Amino acid sequence: MTRGRVEAFSDGVLAIVITIMVLEMKVPHGADWAAVLPLWPVFLSYILSFAHVGIYWNNHHHMFHAVKRVDGPVLWANLHLLFWLSLMPFATGWMGENHFAPLPVALYGGVLIMAAVAYFILVHTLLRLHGGDTAFAKAIGSDFKGKVSVVIYAAAIPLAFVTEWLALAFYVAVAVMWFIPDRRFERVPMER
Repeated sequence: MTRGRVEAFSDGVLAIVITIMVLEMKVPHGADWAAVLPLWPVFLSYILSFAHVGIYWNNHHHMFHAVKRVDGPVLWANLHLLFWLSLMPFATGWMGENHFAPLPVALYGGVLIMAAVAYFILVHTLLRLHGGDTAFAKAIGSDFKGKVSVVIYAAAIPLAFVTEWLALAFYVAVAVMWFIPDRRFERVPMER
């Protein structure tokens, strides 16, 4: 089985996720800055979520260009990732509409950690399929950033009930860490 359909389907789902997030932003009733100002939490939530979804799309794209084939378990692992990413509009909307209240911030972190775990599972499902001595496996390496991301999210979720702004700073830190595209796949010559 080739990877093309997985990439096309994933691209479509992620495009819909971003579209839903932007459609959830309501237009203010008023034509001055005073009408826009109350929407800052919604807009900030959108920016953070857009960055996270964009990072997943970018790294998913690079990773799937490094693999030769996919199988049934890879398809299911990919769907698992897309499921968690499809919850981003809900978590984003709830967090923004409630001005970063502790429970919505924690739930947002829950979606982020589950997406990170799902991505980890997808990577390891692809590793199982391609083997440990391939260029793909060499490109993955120890996956330090992936593991650190899960740890940071796990720390941020309970922290949201103490200080939601620090939890949000942790979520931003992970996004900043991943903002530069994952170059692991570009450094290792791929077998085609």
